[in-house]
Amino acid sequence: MSFGTGLSGLNAASKNLDVIGHNIANGNTTGMKAGRAEFSEMYASALGAAGGSNGGIGVAVATVSQLFTQGNLKVTGNDTDMAINGEGFFKVSMSDGSTAYTRNGEFKLDKNGYIVTNNGAKLQGYATDLNGTRTSVVTSNLQLPTGGVISPKATGTDPALTSSEGIFLSANLNSGAPIATLPVPSPLTATYKGNGTALNVYDDQGNTIPMQVYFVKTAANTWSVISEVQPADQTLPAVNVGTASITFDGNGKPTAVPAITVTIPAGTYAAGIPTTPVAPAPGLTAVPIKVGDGTGAYPYTLTQYGSKFAINDLTQDGYSAGEMTGISIGENGLITAQYSNGTSQVAGQVGLTTFRNPQGLQPNNGGYWQATSASGDPVQGAPLEGRFGQLRAGSLEESNVDLTAELVNMIVAQRSYQANAQTIKTQDQVLSTLVNLR
Repeated sequence: MSFGTGLSGLNAASKNLDVIGHNIANGNTTGMKAGRAEFSEMYASALGAAGGSNGGIGVAVATVSQLFTQGNLKVTGNDTDMAINGEGFFKVSMSDGSTAYTRNGEFKLDKNGYIVTNNGAKLQGYATDLNGTRTSVVTSNLQLPTGGVISPKATGTDPALTSSEGIFLSANLNSGAPIATLPVPSPLTATYKGNGTALNVYDDQGNTIPMQVYFVKTAANTWSVISEVQPADQTLPAVNVGTASITFDGNGKPTAVPAITVTIPAGTYAAGIPTTPVAPAPGLTAVPIKVGDGTGAYPYTLTQYGSKFAINDLTQDGYSAGEMTGISIGENGLITAQYSNGTSQVAGQVGLTTFRNPQGLQPNNGGYWQATSASGDPVQGAPLEGRFGQLRAGSLEESNVDLTAELVNMIVAQRSYQANAQTIKTQDQVLSTLVNLR
């Protein structure tokens, strides 16, 4: 029986050395979780033999468990690298259609714009609208629009952004400015262009239309807001595309929020060399220039104070077509794509998955785990939701292997192996003595 006891000890120590060697070999493997051999005693009575003694008969490896402790995060600067700081696994779709989970965030973009692992497994996440609101609770392959252009948006025509359509203006008009000579000519002459600013607006095709906005004082506390477009052919006169009047009270505030709109007829501005035939631009219809009194929905204000004319803020919501130039990933997993036209749009959200019993996951080659009945059903969500951890873009989670501890464990396992070998040797000597009795 002692031979069997010693042999079980040798097998257990050998398995322990295998686990330790595996840990050491993967000390630099991203997202790797260290394993630990766990042992259990064996007794003859546990075998159910009638009249069996309670003497021990050795040791068995009960299981090899993995330690799901947090690994250190290292900064890589690679946009598609991701690390989870806290609980959760990345969910990926394998090439055979099965689902797996990993902590290895070494992701790349394939030729079709999918976010994939080094083995080609596709990262799973949630579809969102352009503002980052999730539009589905079902995960799917995350794909970025790398193979095409983002469609242009005409200034002031996005139905999804009704609260922020158009041109937004904030300025101070000098209350001491002289009253202009009336009537105001159209188009304006140089005399009337002392107070104004310029901006670009965009039509439905994404054509850039340079536009100017001028402020002309026509009476005490009364100003005209005049918008003009200069055709690409500089020999042609500017075209008045919108005029409105605004009055101020004695405190320099607008007496009412003015309704200022800009309408650019088709063909008013055609980009290109004037002598080259070009198709006329579609133009714009009733684009609002929005200002406020500082208390309404729009903080953009016009004031009339006794200081120099100044434009405080000027924005518009249109843009031309553009190609994707880069991405950024937030701590909540939202993927924002940057485009060559200067705009940014959310292109999806990285999903995370957790389990009630991570120890029940089945480890596979390549740093993947698969769910089992022991792990429980997967619980899906996104970073920073519930108990899910934070996503760190441009970083990777290092292995949680402690090399110093593993080297010490190796010494202990080696001594255990030697000791069990010694019990076999001693038992052999005892048996030899019995055999040699005369």
